[in-house]
Amino acid sequence: MRRASPRTLVIWTLVALAGAAGWTVLALSRGEEVSAAWMVAAALGSYAIAYRFYAKFIAHRVLKVDKTRATPAERLNNGIDYHPTDRRVLLGHHFAAIAGAGPLVGPVLAAQMGYLPGTIWIIVGVIFAGAVQDMVVLFFSTRRNGRSLGQMAREEIGPFGGAAALLATFAIMIILLGVLALVIVNALAQSPWGTFSIAMTIPIALFMGFYLRVLRPGRVSEVTLIGVALLLLAIVAGRWVAQSSLADTFTLAPSTLVIWMVAYGFVASVLPVWMLLAPRDYLSTFMKIGTIGLLALGVLVSLPTMKMDPVTDFAGRGDGPVFAGSLFPFVFITIACGALSGFHALISSGTTPKMIQKETQVRMIGYGSMLMESSVAVMALVAASIIDPGLYFAMNAPAGVIGDSVQSASQAVANFGYSISPQDLAAAAKNVEEATLLSRTGGAPTLAIGVSEIFSQVTGGGLKAFWYHFAIMFEALFILTALDAGTRVGRFMLQDMLGNVHKPFRNVSWKPGLLITSAAVVALWGYFLWVGVHEPLGGINQLFPIFGIANQLLAAVALAVCTTLLVKSGHLKWAWITGIPLAWDATVTLTASWQKVFSSDPRVGFFEQRSVYQDGIDAGKVLPPAKSMDDMHTIVTNSTVDGVLSAALALLIVIILVDAARVCVKHVRDPGASRLSEAPYVESKLTAPAGLIASKEEKAELAAERERQRA
Repeated sequence: MRRASPRTLVIWTLVALAGAAGWTVLALSRGEEVSAAWMVAAALGSYAIAYRFYAKFIAHRVLKVDKTRATPAERLNNGIDYHPTDRRVLLGHHFAAIAGAGPLVGPVLAAQMGYLPGTIWIIVGVIFAGAVQDMVVLFFSTRRNGRSLGQMAREEIGPFGGAAALLATFAIMIILLGVLALVIVNALAQSPWGTFSIAMTIPIALFMGFYLRVLRPGRVSEVTLIGVALLLLAIVAGRWVAQSSLADTFTLAPSTLVIWMVAYGFVASVLPVWMLLAPRDYLSTFMKIGTIGLLALGVLVSLPTMKMDPVTDFAGRGDGPVFAGSLFPFVFITIACGALSGFHALISSGTTPKMIQKETQVRMIGYGSMLMESSVAVMALVAASIIDPGLYFAMNAPAGVIGDSVQSASQAVANFGYSISPQDLAAAAKNVEEATLLSRTGGAPTLAIGVSEIFSQVTGGGLKAFWYHFAIMFEALFILTALDAGTRVGRFMLQDMLGNVHKPFRNVSWKPGLLITSAAVVALWGYFLWVGVHEPLGGINQLFPIFGIANQLLAAVALAVCTTLLVKSGHLKWAWITGIPLAWDATVTLTASWQKVFSSDPRVGFFEQRSVYQDGIDAGKVLPPAKSMDDMHTIVTNSTVDGVLSAALALLIVIILVDAARVCVKHVRDPGASRLSEAPYVESKLTAPAGLIASKEEKAELAAERERQRA
């Protein structure tokens, strides 16, 4: 092993000191103002150390990635689903696919507990759980021809636990896709700027795909410059459109958006990955990372202070107006995607393993992408914590709690222990050209306010409205890229399930199969979305309360599969790498599931909520948020469905965990009886760097490969 140079030692020492300084200030500050820059320093320093040392250790010592082994993208290349994709484009695709609503919305809602618990979980959780899960799942799926998570569970754990995993993962996937789609509809409805800009990313992506495939193969830098220039033009033009006579054309009703989104989801699922999905996700990554990078830079320039308390009283009492429940377990469920997300495991066992050029790239794409997403979550938490807490609670508390006037909202906020005047509430809405900011729940508007606050401190207060609406559009683009890739992954999952019954479905590029399963997947989430748009308490709105728990239960499945595969692969001594995060996640999510089903607090427990509203019906009373007796009956139904689903999903996860433990114990007792479903070794003929920047050795290999091609 080469010894580190003095220059390298100095650089990494400085990085470690910067991170340590950030953590020290966050941990020790009590009562005094804390700059958000310390949170950014703690996060970036920790990410850098984790990627350089921990991720490298796992990739090379534990997984033993092999650059000489051909990946399924190389062996099964068919130009539809299997396609060796430049690591830079694939990094963009993977990051865009995993970075949905969670890292933007979850931390904003969790700020109710204070900024410190969320910061710790986001950074520590991603380093030791989320990024590890994503990388290890990607590696094992790549070794198995890109098999889906549920199918890997069936093949490696067994038919009983595997069947539970297939059923649980697919059901959770449909719920997640429906929730993501609802967030997009809410963000784009009546927004011609956002609708136009996002619509333009589709033809731009198609052009980029053909440019790389047909016009100028391999010219990633060229197409990147062209694509980014066109994207910036689309964003600027979106504002022009919103102020022109074309505004009505791009001002779409929610029901119209549902139809367009279902159509787009189907097309993106069936077209070759190189044509639309990969280039569009790669393109959107520049906007995502660019915006988050500028946000971090804005924090370092403007040095805003954290106005939210490090830990609020709601963390212990569990009676917060944004969501009910104590810090443990609900802050970990609410933040979800920024630290650990089961949805990511579906992408890591879906599109990405069918496109990766080299096993050595799993560290950059799996672990690195998740660190990038975690940085998004940190910036979202910063944005929510630098605004006035009174404004935060006025925006995130439901109308049934704070009323519908600035006067009633001001009084309600005072009852929470914070203060903001009616005049300040009205001024905050006027500054961003909104009629009101009261009860703008869901997290997205709060994030937009924080973004506008930071950017306007750098560019001038007169641009607050511009930055607010830019942030709203940015969030919609952020989430849409998770929806299209998720739909394709849902298709893979359904094909794997049906392939156990009818063998042709096992070929994920079999055209009748891909058309049938794509239509089925979009029909399922499209149905829940359609009903949800037309009925405020129905459809996907009915399933929204179990979104966070379902996502974290899915992470438990992924970590259970990873731990089982580490044990069966002869790496028992390294099983703690996924086993410890599995134990933590299972404890958190099963505790949350138990409380959501059986808690006697009607704001937490589904069945208790059902009982309260049923008693109201029997007494002839209408209880908020219901506005009519029909709404009361709907809430009773929703609470019943959510309670039953939460219990059923938790039971399926317990079955998977018990079966996985059985398989691990069986292997330890008799290793010779275990069988792995790895694809046979085939020597790779591709040459590609492991990271974004090629090493000296890799540059020499690339030069030699070019010489061979010329000869």
